[in-house]
Formats: sequence, C-alpha cells, structure tokens
Amino acid sequence: MTSRSGLTGIWVIATGVIIGLLYLGRDILAPFALAIFLFLIIEGFARAIHGRSAMLKLAWSRALAILVVIGGFVGFLAMMARGIAEFGIQGDAYLQRINALIEDAYSWVHLSDAPTLTEMVFNESGQAFLGTIASATSGLTGDLVLILIYVAFLFLAQSAWPNKLDRIFVDGDQRKQVKEVGDAARRGIETYLWTQTVISALITGLTYVTLLLLGVDNALFLSTLIFVLNYIPTIGSIVAALVPPLFALVQPEIAAWIPGDAPNDSYFFALMVFAGVSFWQFSIGNFVQPRIMGDTLNLSALVVLLSLAIWGAIWGIPGMFLSAPLTVLMMILFAQSDSTRWMAVLLSANGEPLSRDTSTNATEAVESV
Repeated sequence: MTSRSGLTGIWVIATGVIIGLLYLGRDILAPFALAIFLFLIIEGFARAIHGRSAMLKLAWSRALAILVVIGGFVGFLAMMARGIAEFGIQGDAYLQRINALIEDAYSWVHLSDAPTLTEMVFNESGQAFLGTIASATSGLTGDLVLILIYVAFLFLAQSAWPNKLDRIFVDGDQRKQVKEVGDAARRGIETYLWTQTVISALITGLTYVTLLLLGVDNALFLSTLIFVLNYIPTIGSIVAALVPPLFALVQPEIAAWIPGDAPNDSYFFALMVFAGVSFWQFSIGNFVQPRIMGDTLNLSALVVLLSLAIWGAIWGIPGMFLSAPLTVLMMILFAQSDSTRWMAVLLSANGEPLSRDTSTNATEAVESV
C-alpha cells in the first residue's frame, strides 16, 4: 500500500512538472508542435501521391505535396484578407445595423440610453478584450515564419533518423519495437488530420453553397472560417454554426427571397441561416464522419472535450487545434507499457486503446480518405 501511494505521488508530481514545463515553454513548444503536424500532413500527402503514381519518385512527390499545401495555405490567407476587406467596405452600414440591434435589445428589457457599438468597444473592458485578440493574432502571425522554418529543417533531418535510432537502440528487438510505436503514432495522427481535412472540406463546400443560395454576404469568407473552426473538436463545430447567423443578423440588406411583410426580417433570415449551417454540421458530423473515421482513433468524447480545455489552457489557440492529435499520441504511448496502459484505457472510448498492434486500421482509414 505504501509503495502504491508513493508511486501515485510520483505520478502526480511528474504530471504537474510536465504541465508546468509545457506552459512555460509554450512560446517554443507550440510552434514546434504545429510544425510537426504540418510536416506529417505534407509527408502523408506525399506518400499518397507516390503510392498512386508510378511516374513520380518520392522526392518529386514531396515537392508536389509541399507546393500544394503551401499554395492552399496562401490561398486561405488571401481569401481571409479579401473577406475582411469586403466587410470593411460596408463598415458604416454594418455599424448602423449593429447599433439598431443594440437599441432593440435595450427596448426588449425596457432600458433606455442604449450605447452604440463604438461606445461599447472603446470603453475599458472593450479595449482590454480587443487587446487580447490582437495579441493572440499577432502571436500566431509571428509564429508562422518560425513554423515554416521548422518544417523545412524537419524534412532535412528525417533522412538521418534511421541511423540515429540504430545507434541509440542497439538491440534489434528493441529497435523494432520503437519503430512500430513510432509508426503507430504517425498513422494515428495522420488518420485524424486527414479525416478532419476531408470532413472540414466537405462541410465547407456544402455550407458555401447554402450561404450563396440564402443570399448571405461574403459567403466565401464565412465558409473559409468554418473550415478552420472545424479543426477544433466540439467547440469549433458549435462556433462554426453560430458565426454565419450572427453575420446574417447584422447584414445591411436582407436577401430578396424573404417576403417583404415577414415579421422581424433580419431575425428570420438569421434563423434560416442557422438552420442551414447547423444541418450540415450535425448530419456530416454524426453520420458521415463516423463512417470515414470508424474506430481507428477510439477516443472518448469526454476525453476529447477535457483535452480541448486542458491544451487550450496550456498553449492557447494552438493547443485547441492540436488537442485531439496530441491526445491520440498520448494514448498510443501509454498503451505500450503495462504500467501506463491503464491511462490509455481511460482515454479510449471502449477500453481498448489504439496501440501498435491495432494501428493498421489507421492506415486503412487514411487510404480510404
């Protein structure tokens, strides 16, 4: 009993130290973790190209994958910049509409002297909120160059890893086990990343068509924003379903398909947008995604939500995006040892955590995607 209590105390202390180090080193570790996952996306894409094309060597497949991923990222930034610019052109009209909604809200609760958006934003609390957002955005922008540099050096260093592992793990069986664990971790993370990319792209495309048909302004910008938000587990989907209706609510001109005598036109319009966006989020997230992903990740839904909160508190926005793949990695590593397997069982959905023995399912899922 004393030995077990001592072991539990060591685990508690070690966990606290690790979390403290992760938090203190977040400015270095978070960009590096993002770079690793971006590297895995590119490498997985390169292997998929190489496996389907006998004409291209692996080096050319990697070059093509890098160009496609970087081109897609640049295109994403361009669409976001264009969307922000379009909203800026109609800034005065949006401001008037928001002020009118604030007046409506005050009148509903029988209050007078409704403040304007300008007065609310430029008070003390509003400035602090905007300062926090600006700081987080500038931090992500500044880390972008560092992430790309990390990715470049990861590609340069990957050829030397087999020799290093041979020198570190001299025993053949031990070296084979380490390789199997590494392959299982890579396949598990690739499964999540590729599945989320396909699901996000599917939701984004259908949402974009829906927003166009409903007559929502700047539908491309909103759809692109939804694509990014869907990488954040659970909370991202909820926010993705709320953002377009909020923009529709403050849209200066209501879509022409709404009858002129419809009561509360803007609220009805926002409700229809919410119904359309939520339909795709719910149907694809609950019916299509499980068929594509299957049980290859086997993460408990509660664990996913807790990991989102924990990694978000440690690393902020990057931690939210990386919470699910990092938890997959932890489950795979914990499953390799008898002393830590109980933690992998707790992280899993059905008590059978993904390990190197079951990770071949992940490869099949990636290939099906």
